[in-house]
Amino acid sequence: MSLFTAEHEMFRKSVRAFVEKEIRPYVDEWEAQEIAPLHDLFQKMGSLGFLGLNYPEAYGGAEADIWYTVVLAEELSRAGAAGIPMAIFVQTDMATPALAKHGSHGLKEKYLAPAIRGEMVCAIAVTEPNAGSDVARIQTRAELDGDEYVINGSKMYITNGTQADWLCLLARTSAGGGYQGMSLIIVPTDAAGFSVSKKLKKLGNHSSDTAVLTFEDVRVPVSNRIGEEGMGFYYQMEQFQVERLVGALGGVAGAECAVRDTIQYCQERKAFGKPLIANQWIQFKLAELLTEIEAAKQLNYSCAAMVESNADPMQVTRIASMCKLKAGRLMREVADTCLQFYGGMGYMEETPISRYFRDARLTSIGGGADEVMLGIIAKMENMNPR
Repeated sequence: MSLFTAEHEMFRKSVRAFVEKEIRPYVDEWEAQEIAPLHDLFQKMGSLGFLGLNYPEAYGGAEADIWYTVVLAEELSRAGAAGIPMAIFVQTDMATPALAKHGSHGLKEKYLAPAIRGEMVCAIAVTEPNAGSDVARIQTRAELDGDEYVINGSKMYITNGTQADWLCLLARTSAGGGYQGMSLIIVPTDAAGFSVSKKLKKLGNHSSDTAVLTFEDVRVPVSNRIGEEGMGFYYQMEQFQVERLVGALGGVAGAECAVRDTIQYCQERKAFGKPLIANQWIQFKLAELLTEIEAAKQLNYSCAAMVESNADPMQVTRIASMCKLKAGRLMREVADTCLQFYGGMGYMEETPISRYFRDARLTSIGGGADEVMLGIIAKMENMNPR
Protein backbone atom coordinates (compact mmCIF):
# COMPACT_ATOMS: atom_id res chain seq x y z
CA MET A 1 0.00 0.00 0.00
CA SER A 2 1.39 3.38 -1.00
CA LEU A 3 1.92 5.97 1.71
CA PHE A 4 1.49 8.75 -0.84
CA THR A 5 -1.86 9.98 -2.15
CA ALA A 6 -2.55 11.48 -5.58
CA GLU A 7 -2.15 14.91 -3.96
CA HIS A 8 1.28 13.96 -2.65
CA GLU A 9 2.32 12.81 -6.12
CA MET A 10 1.09 16.07 -7.67
CA PHE A 11 3.21 17.91 -5.13
CA ARG A 12 6.15 15.68 -6.06
CA LYS A 13 5.81 16.71 -9.70
CA SER A 14 5.75 20.37 -8.71
CA VAL A 15 8.91 20.10 -6.59
CA ARG A 16 10.69 18.05 -9.25
CA ALA A 17 9.83 20.65 -11.90
CA PHE A 18 11.10 23.43 -9.63
CA VAL A 19 14.37 21.60 -9.00
CA GLU A 20 14.88 21.05 -12.72
CA LYS A 21 14.16 24.69 -13.61
CA GLU A 22 15.40 26.75 -10.67
CA ILE A 23 18.19 24.72 -9.04
CA ARG A 24 19.98 22.18 -11.25
CA PRO A 25 20.95 24.63 -14.02
CA TYR A 26 22.76 26.84 -11.49
CA VAL A 27 24.28 24.30 -9.12
CA ASP A 28 27.74 24.25 -10.74
CA GLU A 29 27.88 28.05 -10.58
CA TRP A 30 26.82 28.13 -6.93
CA GLU A 31 29.30 25.41 -6.04
CA ALA A 32 32.11 27.39 -7.68
CA GLN A 33 31.05 30.58 -5.91
CA GLU A 34 30.69 28.65 -2.62
CA ILE A 35 27.33 30.28 -1.97
CA ALA A 36 23.79 30.17 -3.36
CA PRO A 37 21.49 33.22 -3.62
CA LEU A 38 19.15 32.11 -0.86
CA HIS A 39 16.98 35.22 -0.74
CA ASP A 40 16.12 34.86 -4.41
CA LEU A 41 15.70 31.07 -4.23
CA PHE A 42 13.62 31.13 -1.05
CA GLN A 43 11.27 33.80 -2.35
CA LYS A 44 10.54 31.58 -5.34
CA MET A 45 9.98 28.60 -3.07
CA GLY A 46 7.86 30.64 -0.68
CA SER A 47 5.58 31.79 -3.48
CA LEU A 48 4.91 28.12 -4.28
CA GLY A 49 4.21 27.21 -0.66
CA PHE A 50 7.26 24.98 -0.24
CA LEU A 51 8.68 26.56 2.93
CA GLY A 52 5.87 26.12 5.45
CA LEU A 53 4.38 22.74 4.70
CA ASN A 54 3.69 21.68 8.29
CA TYR A 55 3.13 25.10 9.81
CA PRO A 56 -0.17 26.89 10.66
CA GLU A 57 -2.11 28.65 7.93
CA ALA A 58 -2.27 31.72 10.17
CA TYR A 59 1.42 32.33 9.42
CA GLY A 60 1.36 31.30 5.77
CA GLY A 61 1.84 27.58 6.26
CA ALA A 62 -0.07 24.76 4.61
CA GLU A 63 -0.81 22.63 7.71
CA ALA A 64 0.04 19.65 5.51
CA ASP A 65 0.85 16.18 6.77
CA ILE A 66 4.40 14.90 7.22
CA TRP A 67 4.36 13.06 3.88
CA TYR A 68 4.62 16.37 2.03
CA THR A 69 7.89 16.99 3.89
CA VAL A 70 9.01 13.48 2.95
CA VAL A 71 8.31 14.26 -0.71
CA LEU A 72 10.14 17.59 -0.49
CA ALA A 73 13.22 15.92 1.02
CA GLU A 74 13.26 13.18 -1.59
CA GLU A 75 12.87 15.53 -4.54
CA LEU A 76 15.41 18.08 -3.33
CA SER A 77 17.95 15.26 -3.29
CA ARG A 78 17.88 15.58 -7.09
CA ALA A 79 19.38 19.08 -6.86
CA GLY A 80 22.85 17.91 -7.90
CA ALA A 81 24.56 19.20 -4.75
CA ALA A 82 23.73 18.50 -1.11
CA GLY A 83 24.41 22.07 -0.02
CA ILE A 84 21.17 23.38 -1.52
CA PRO A 85 18.79 20.97 0.24
CA MET A 86 20.69 21.54 3.48
CA ALA A 87 20.23 25.31 3.23
CA ILE A 88 16.52 24.85 2.52
CA PHE A 89 15.93 22.46 5.40
CA VAL A 90 17.69 24.77 7.83
CA GLN A 91 14.95 27.22 6.89
CA THR A 92 12.05 24.80 7.04
CA ASP A 93 12.90 22.18 9.67
CA MET A 94 15.87 23.24 11.78
CA ALA A 95 15.64 26.94 12.69
CA THR A 96 11.85 27.25 12.75
CA PRO A 97 10.19 24.25 14.52
CA ALA A 98 10.65 25.59 18.06
CA LEU A 99 9.44 29.04 17.01
CA ALA A 100 6.35 27.55 15.37
CA LYS A 101 5.54 25.34 18.37
CA HIS A 102 6.56 27.47 21.35
CA GLY A 103 6.93 31.05 20.12
CA SER A 104 4.53 33.87 20.91
CA HIS A 105 2.05 35.10 18.31
CA GLY A 106 3.99 38.34 17.89
CA LEU A 107 7.28 36.52 17.42
CA LYS A 108 5.76 34.19 14.83
CA GLU A 109 4.23 37.08 12.91
CA LYS A 110 7.53 38.94 12.86
CA TYR A 111 9.91 36.06 12.06
CA LEU A 112 8.12 32.82 11.15
CA ALA A 113 5.69 34.25 8.59
CA PRO A 114 8.42 36.04 6.56
CA ALA A 115 10.54 32.87 6.65
CA ILE A 116 7.63 30.85 5.26
CA ARG A 117 7.14 33.47 2.52
CA GLY A 118 10.86 33.30 1.75
CA GLU A 119 11.34 36.96 2.54
CA MET A 120 13.76 36.23 5.38
CA VAL A 121 16.57 33.68 5.55
CA CYS A 122 17.16 32.07 8.93
CA ALA A 123 19.78 29.90 10.61
CA ILE A 124 20.09 27.76 13.72
CA ALA A 125 22.96 28.85 15.99
CA VAL A 126 23.90 26.14 18.49
CA THR A 127 27.43 24.83 17.86
CA GLU A 128 30.38 26.65 19.43
CA PRO A 129 34.17 26.29 19.18
CA ASN A 130 34.19 24.11 22.32
CA ALA A 131 30.68 22.66 22.14
CA GLY A 132 29.61 20.66 19.12
CA SER A 133 27.64 17.47 19.69
CA ASP A 134 28.00 18.13 23.44
CA VAL A 135 25.36 20.85 23.53
CA ALA A 136 25.48 21.03 27.33
CA ARG A 137 28.87 22.77 27.12
CA ILE A 138 27.76 25.89 25.27
CA GLN A 139 29.11 29.13 26.75
CA THR A 140 27.35 31.92 24.82
CA ARG A 141 25.46 33.97 27.39
CA ALA A 142 22.34 36.11 27.28
CA GLU A 143 22.22 38.15 30.46
CA LEU A 144 19.09 39.97 31.51
CA ASP A 145 19.26 43.77 31.62
CA GLY A 146 15.84 45.26 32.20
CA ASP A 147 13.59 44.10 29.38
CA GLU A 148 16.52 43.06 27.17
CA TYR A 149 19.02 40.23 26.87
CA VAL A 150 22.66 41.20 26.35
CA ILE A 151 24.35 38.45 24.34
CA ASN A 152 28.07 37.65 24.25
CA GLY A 153 29.78 34.67 22.71
CA SER A 154 30.55 32.89 19.47
CA LYS A 155 28.92 30.25 17.27
CA MET A 156 30.57 28.25 14.50
CA TYR A 157 29.70 25.91 11.60
CA ILE A 158 26.48 27.88 11.12
CA THR A 159 24.73 26.97 7.87
CA ASN A 160 23.21 29.99 6.07
CA GLY A 161 25.28 32.05 8.48
CA THR A 162 26.48 34.72 6.07
CA GLN A 163 23.01 35.35 4.60
CA ALA A 164 20.66 34.88 7.55
CA ASP A 165 18.32 37.72 8.51
CA TRP A 166 17.69 36.12 11.88
CA LEU A 167 19.07 33.35 14.06
CA CYS A 168 17.46 30.86 16.39
CA LEU A 169 20.17 31.12 19.06
CA LEU A 170 20.73 28.75 21.97
CA ALA A 171 22.33 30.65 24.84
CA ARG A 172 22.72 30.47 28.61
CA THR A 173 20.25 32.74 30.37
CA SER A 174 21.05 31.71 33.95
CA ALA A 175 24.05 30.64 35.97
CA GLY A 176 25.29 27.08 36.12
CA GLY A 177 26.25 24.48 33.57
CA GLY A 178 24.85 21.35 32.04
CA TYR A 179 21.44 21.21 30.43
CA GLN A 180 19.76 23.72 32.69
CA GLY A 181 19.51 27.45 32.22
CA MET A 182 19.52 27.65 28.41
CA SER A 183 17.00 29.50 26.28
CA LEU A 184 16.27 29.80 22.58
CA ILE A 185 16.26 33.42 21.43
CA ILE A 186 15.54 35.00 18.06
CA VAL A 187 18.41 37.34 17.14
CA PRO A 188 18.09 39.60 14.09
CA THR A 189 21.43 39.83 12.33
CA ASP A 190 21.16 43.60 11.85
CA ALA A 191 21.46 44.02 15.63
CA ALA A 192 24.40 46.11 16.80
CA GLY A 193 27.30 43.97 17.99
CA PHE A 194 26.55 41.01 15.75
CA SER A 195 29.09 40.10 13.07
CA VAL A 196 30.02 37.31 10.70
CA SER A 197 33.64 36.90 11.68
CA LYS A 198 34.53 34.27 9.09
CA LYS A 199 33.08 32.39 6.14
CA LEU A 200 34.37 28.82 6.36
CA LYS A 201 35.81 26.70 3.54
CA LYS A 202 34.62 23.10 3.66
CA LEU A 203 35.43 19.69 2.24
CA GLY A 204 32.02 19.51 0.57
CA ASN A 205 28.60 21.17 0.45
CA HIS A 206 30.30 24.10 -1.23
CA SER A 207 27.09 25.80 -2.39
CA SER A 208 26.02 26.17 1.25
CA ASP A 209 27.60 29.09 3.11
CA THR A 210 28.87 28.25 6.59
CA ALA A 211 30.11 30.82 9.07
CA VAL A 212 31.59 31.71 12.42
CA LEU A 213 29.38 34.25 14.19
CA THR A 214 30.33 36.69 16.93
CA PHE A 215 28.10 38.40 19.51
CA GLU A 216 29.48 41.40 21.38
CA ASP A 217 26.93 42.99 23.72
CA VAL A 218 24.12 42.25 21.27
CA ARG A 219 20.83 43.49 22.71
CA VAL A 220 17.48 41.91 21.90
CA PRO A 221 14.13 42.22 23.68
CA VAL A 222 13.21 39.57 26.20
CA SER A 223 10.11 39.07 24.07
CA ASN A 224 12.41 37.49 21.45
CA ARG A 225 12.80 34.45 23.69
CA ILE A 226 11.01 31.35 22.40
CA GLY A 227 8.77 29.88 25.08
CA GLU A 228 9.84 29.64 28.69
CA GLU A 229 13.19 30.73 30.01
CA GLY A 230 15.46 27.78 30.78
CA MET A 231 13.68 25.43 28.38
CA GLY A 232 15.95 26.08 25.41
CA PHE A 233 17.86 22.81 25.61
CA TYR A 234 14.65 20.80 25.57
CA TYR A 235 13.17 22.80 22.71
CA GLN A 236 16.40 22.29 20.79
CA MET A 237 16.27 18.54 21.37
CA GLU A 238 12.79 18.56 19.82
CA GLN A 239 14.17 20.44 16.82
CA PHE A 240 17.01 17.96 16.49
CA GLN A 241 14.59 15.06 15.97
CA VAL A 242 12.96 16.85 13.03
CA GLU A 243 16.38 17.78 11.65
CA ARG A 244 17.67 14.22 11.92
CA LEU A 245 14.65 12.69 10.23
CA VAL A 246 14.71 15.19 7.37
CA GLY A 247 18.45 14.69 6.94
CA ALA A 248 17.95 10.93 6.79
CA LEU A 249 15.13 11.23 4.27
CA GLY A 250 17.16 13.41 1.93
CA GLY A 251 20.32 11.43 2.51
CA VAL A 252 18.79 8.08 1.61
CA ALA A 253 17.08 9.54 -1.46
CA GLY A 254 20.39 11.05 -2.56
CA ALA A 255 22.13 7.73 -2.07
CA GLU A 256 19.59 6.07 -4.34
CA CYS A 257 20.23 8.70 -7.03
CA ALA A 258 23.98 8.05 -6.75
CA VAL A 259 23.56 4.29 -7.14
CA ARG A 260 21.20 4.59 -10.09
CA ASP A 261 23.57 7.04 -11.81
CA THR A 262 26.37 4.53 -11.22
CA ILE A 263 24.32 1.72 -12.75
CA GLN A 264 23.80 3.85 -15.85
CA TYR A 265 27.50 4.68 -16.05
CA CYS A 266 28.47 1.01 -15.69
CA GLN A 267 26.06 0.12 -18.47
CA GLU A 268 27.66 2.66 -20.81
CA ARG A 269 31.33 2.26 -19.83
CA LYS A 270 33.16 -0.63 -21.45
CA ALA A 271 36.28 -2.39 -20.21
CA PHE A 272 37.91 -5.55 -21.54
CA GLY A 273 35.41 -5.65 -24.39
CA LYS A 274 32.17 -5.53 -22.39
CA PRO A 275 30.17 -3.12 -20.23
CA LEU A 276 31.30 -2.80 -16.63
CA ILE A 277 27.85 -3.84 -15.47
CA ALA A 278 28.51 -7.31 -16.94
CA ASN A 279 30.89 -7.91 -14.04
CA GLN A 280 28.92 -9.95 -11.52
CA TRP A 281 30.71 -8.37 -8.54
CA ILE A 282 29.52 -4.93 -9.66
CA GLN A 283 25.97 -6.21 -10.19
CA PHE A 284 25.85 -7.85 -6.77
CA LYS A 285 27.36 -4.90 -4.91
CA LEU A 286 24.96 -2.41 -6.50
CA ALA A 287 22.04 -4.75 -5.81
CA GLU A 288 23.15 -4.98 -2.18
CA LEU A 289 23.34 -1.18 -1.90
CA LEU A 290 19.84 -0.82 -3.36
CA THR A 291 18.60 -3.31 -0.77
CA GLU A 292 20.23 -1.34 2.05
CA ILE A 293 18.76 1.87 0.66
CA GLU A 294 15.27 0.37 0.55
CA ALA A 295 15.61 -0.84 4.14
CA ALA A 296 16.76 2.61 5.28
CA LYS A 297 13.93 4.26 3.33
CA GLN A 298 11.35 2.10 5.08
CA LEU A 299 12.89 2.92 8.47
CA ASN A 300 12.58 6.60 7.60
CA TYR A 301 8.97 6.14 6.57
CA SER A 302 8.25 4.35 9.84
CA CYS A 303 9.66 7.31 11.75
CA ALA A 304 7.64 9.76 9.65
CA ALA A 305 4.48 7.78 10.41
CA MET A 306 5.29 8.01 14.12
CA VAL A 307 5.67 11.79 13.84
CA GLU A 308 2.38 12.05 11.94
CA SER A 309 0.54 10.01 14.59
CA ASN A 310 2.00 12.04 17.49
CA ALA A 311 3.71 8.97 18.91
CA ASP A 312 5.63 8.97 22.18
CA PRO A 313 8.43 11.56 21.73
CA MET A 314 10.95 9.20 23.32
CA GLN A 315 10.19 6.54 20.74
CA VAL A 316 10.44 9.10 17.95
CA THR A 317 13.84 10.11 19.32
CA ARG A 318 14.96 6.47 19.33
CA ILE A 319 13.91 5.79 15.75
CA ALA A 320 15.05 9.20 14.42
CA SER A 321 18.49 8.52 15.90
CA MET A 322 18.57 5.16 14.13
CA CYS A 323 17.46 6.79 10.88
CA LYS A 324 20.25 9.35 10.97
CA LEU A 325 22.87 6.81 12.01
CA LYS A 326 21.91 4.42 9.23
CA ALA A 327 21.64 7.14 6.59
CA GLY A 328 25.04 8.64 7.35
CA ARG A 329 26.87 5.33 7.29
CA LEU A 330 25.05 4.12 4.19
CA MET A 331 25.83 7.35 2.34
CA ARG A 332 29.53 6.88 3.09
CA GLU A 333 29.43 3.32 1.77
CA VAL A 334 27.53 4.35 -1.36
CA ALA A 335 29.92 7.23 -2.04
CA ASP A 336 33.03 5.10 -1.68
CA THR A 337 31.70 2.11 -3.64
CA CYS A 338 30.22 4.10 -6.49
CA LEU A 339 33.30 6.27 -6.91
CA GLN A 340 35.38 3.09 -7.13
CA PHE A 341 33.18 1.78 -9.93
CA TYR A 342 33.66 5.03 -11.86
CA GLY A 343 37.40 4.46 -11.64
CA GLY A 344 39.64 7.35 -12.64
CA MET A 345 36.66 9.29 -13.96
CA GLY A 346 35.13 9.23 -10.48
CA TYR A 347 38.15 11.11 -9.15
CA MET A 348 37.62 13.96 -11.60
CA GLU A 349 35.94 17.12 -10.40
CA GLU A 350 33.63 17.15 -13.42
CA THR A 351 31.95 13.89 -12.39
CA PRO A 352 28.92 14.20 -10.07
CA ILE A 353 30.04 11.24 -7.97
CA SER A 354 33.11 13.17 -6.83
CA ARG A 355 30.86 15.91 -5.46
CA TYR A 356 28.61 13.32 -3.84
CA PHE A 357 31.68 11.70 -2.25
CA ARG A 358 32.57 15.00 -0.57
CA ASP A 359 29.05 16.03 0.35
CA ALA A 360 27.96 12.68 1.78
CA ARG A 361 30.53 12.72 4.57
CA LEU A 362 28.75 15.44 6.54
CA THR A 363 25.67 13.43 7.49
CA SER A 364 27.62 11.33 10.00
CA ILE A 365 28.82 14.54 11.70
CA GLY A 366 26.25 17.35 11.47
CA GLY A 367 23.17 17.42 13.69
CA GLY A 368 24.80 15.02 16.12
CA ALA A 369 27.67 12.71 15.21
CA ASP A 370 27.24 8.96 14.73
CA GLU A 371 28.68 8.42 18.18
CA VAL A 372 26.00 10.64 19.70
CA MET A 373 23.29 8.68 17.89
CA LEU A 374 24.78 5.43 19.18
CA GLY A 375 24.86 6.87 22.69
CA ILE A 376 21.19 7.87 22.50
CA ILE A 377 20.17 4.44 21.24
CA ALA A 378 22.26 2.66 23.88
CA LYS A 379 20.77 4.80 26.64
CA MET A 380 17.21 4.19 25.48
CA GLU A 381 17.92 0.46 25.35
CA ASN A 382 19.06 0.63 28.99
CA MET A 383 22.60 -0.44 28.17
CA ASN A 384 24.29 1.96 30.56
CA PRO A 385 25.68 0.22 33.66
CA ARG A 386 24.03 1.21 36.91
